[in-house]
Amino acid sequence: MSLSVVLQGSPTELEDGISLAELITQLGLSGRRMAVEINTELIPRSLHPHTLIQAGDRIEIVHAIGGG
Repeated sequence: MSLSVVLQGSPTELEDGISLAELITQLGLSGRRMAVEINTELIPRSLHPHTLIQAGDRIEIVHAIGGG
């Protein structure tokens, strides 16, 4: 079964019961510095494994890019 969300502004289908940490891994972003918002609420990294994605969620991921 799948659920519909908006990821980075685009409609996306995800597997039901997926956690935020699993989504980050699937997107190839594990270990990177980033900020994640779900429905405009910033989700601390410590909560990523415990935060389940729900149908209709709006997910925004912002990567920190180093440089000078």
